[in-house]
Amino acid sequence: PSSQPVSTIGGNVAENAGGAHCLKYGVTTNHVLGLTLVTPEGEVVRLGGKSLDAPGYDLVGLMVGSEGTMGIVTEVTVRLLRRPQGFKTVMALFDSVGQASDAVSGVVAAGMLPGALEIMDKKAIIAVERGPLRVGYPEGQEAVLLIDVDGLGAGLDAQVEAILKICREAGCTEVRPAKSPEERLKWWTNRKGAFGAAGNLAPNYVVQDGVIPRSKLTEVLAVVAEVGEKYGLTIANVFHAGDGNLHPLICYDEKVPGDTGKALKAGSEILAACVRAGGTISGEHGIGIEKMSDMKVVFSPDDLAVQRAVHDALDPRDLCNPGKIFPAE
Repeated sequence: PSSQPVSTIGGNVAENAGGAHCLKYGVTTNHVLGLTLVTPEGEVVRLGGKSLDAPGYDLVGLMVGSEGTMGIVTEVTVRLLRRPQGFKTVMALFDSVGQASDAVSGVVAAGMLPGALEIMDKKAIIAVERGPLRVGYPEGQEAVLLIDVDGLGAGLDAQVEAILKICREAGCTEVRPAKSPEERLKWWTNRKGAFGAAGNLAPNYVVQDGVIPRSKLTEVLAVVAEVGEKYGLTIANVFHAGDGNLHPLICYDEKVPGDTGKALKAGSEILAACVRAGGTISGEHGIGIEKMSDMKVVFSPDDLAVQRAVHDALDPRDLCNPGKIFPAE
């Protein structure tokens, strides 16, 4: 994940985290084979094992993403994947996020499965370029697309050439592969520093992680812009374009009366727009406290009752991370 320097295995399990490379490699649940769990009653249980698809109910799948609300995970057994033989990163600059999104659709439609497809919009670029991780993108740049391909070394150059062609057809102003591992690292360090760089736009920010179909990217980003104008807030966009996982960074100043409330309302309106577009309210960050009321936007009362019943069967006294996920009745 982009939070790699500070994230933990336990946190990834609790949220079923994804990240920039989940389009190709999946999210946390695709890599967890077994768990050791302390139940609310204090019993230590072992779920799953050391291989895929342990017999019986998928209790590992139930626990991954449960946000610590049904027990405390103390040990995790994960799959290990071979390191790919080679990596190539392509950087493409566009005059609009819509053009960058078209390039993403073109790459996927061509049958390629890149390791990552990441877009930053103008405001996110401004934020990172004001800090120590700057790349030197042209001033006023509207959108940047980073595409990672990995795998057998013999096929990477052909993939890169195909991606260059698709980006040019989508209207890019510049596109090229990284000239060295150091340049590749520089590009990705810049992208992964985008969240922290939001502090260059405002003293505080709240980030959402709604998910939408790729075909709806331009439509929903227009709504994000409208919401920002409505509340008078700067919203920078960084997103995993390959799987439609948006990360609008809603910037505000908690010292300005009413700003915090505006930021939270803006976040809820953006999530509602994601649901209307055929998506959902969280791709990897979970629900916690902040999105509890938003659960009603995507789930019916019956849906929520079933989820609550599953929780209560395992933690009837609500001892584990209480007061999370479910909206007040």
